[in-house]
Amino acid sequence: MTDSALSQLKKLTTIVADSSDLSAIEQFRPLDATTNPSLITAAASQENSRELIEAAYGQAKAEGLTHDALIERTIDILTVKFGVEILKLIEGRVSTEVDASLSYNTEATIAKAKELLALYAGYGVDQNRILIKIASTWEGIQAAKVLEAEGIHCNLTLLFGLHQAQACADAQVTLISPFVGRILDWYKKAENVDHYPIDKDPGVLSVKAIFDYYKSHGVKTEVMGASFRSTAQVLALAGCDLLTVAPNLLAQLQEDQSNVEAQLIAVPSSHETAPELLEHDFKTALERDLMASQLLQTGIDGFIKARDQLNTLLRQSFGENAELKL
Repeated sequence: MTDSALSQLKKLTTIVADSSDLSAIEQFRPLDATTNPSLITAAASQENSRELIEAAYGQAKAEGLTHDALIERTIDILTVKFGVEILKLIEGRVSTEVDASLSYNTEATIAKAKELLALYAGYGVDQNRILIKIASTWEGIQAAKVLEAEGIHCNLTLLFGLHQAQACADAQVTLISPFVGRILDWYKKAENVDHYPIDKDPGVLSVKAIFDYYKSHGVKTEVMGASFRSTAQVLALAGCDLLTVAPNLLAQLQEDQSNVEAQLIAVPSSHETAPELLEHDFKTALERDLMASQLLQTGIDGFIKARDQLNTLLRQSFGENAELKL
């Protein structure tokens, strides 16, 4: 019997679960897992998250915090608690995102990253199992550069263009997450097109270009395709360093019996060092790339909104006596 497409894909690429749903992670047993504010908020809304939420709130309250500070600390603790639970189910790493409202503040991003790592340390989690997830703004990339120099591994997210990937390579970040599906969505709307053949899919082509650039220049930063709209997009990037895939697509790949072959193959490095991208050049390139600039800001705004929704959920959930009212 032919192995499933998912089994074949795992032989070519590290598969990462793009989910905070503990049951889905337990089902598919990926090596790594990624989370973001939207996924955390969705997971926190589930009844089986009640115990985690109560524990997070209790821990924050025990620190003597009140009002806004209490809720914000609860969100950070809850985010880490989900990460801890995920790590019990996988062998690799979990990505945990810094508050997106800090995306344009280098120092605040660094401080928040260290706060999250301190929480993980309090639960006995080794720092090497955590990827600090940061938006690929110039300020975020510079924060990652500082963190990486201190041995703190980072995942640069909301990445839509080669200029962002170049800056991440200069910063020697551990991993980047170019967003395949969101790029496709943007081009479909901008060009009023319903469908692209997979060999012309703008999101797939973007990741291929970044992958080829990294491998040809000997960049050690790993490429992890993210934000997929179909299994066809996933399979079109077979051979990428990593692919983070939502549970519904993982289920489809598990049922798929088609043959899977590597589509991305690392070319020999020329050992030619790419010129460093300076701040002015980065911001100019981002301004000129309407797709990348719009999607970066939209993504940041979306993650801020998701955190605000979680903030509201927690405020509604706890009364003066700290009793959960979900």
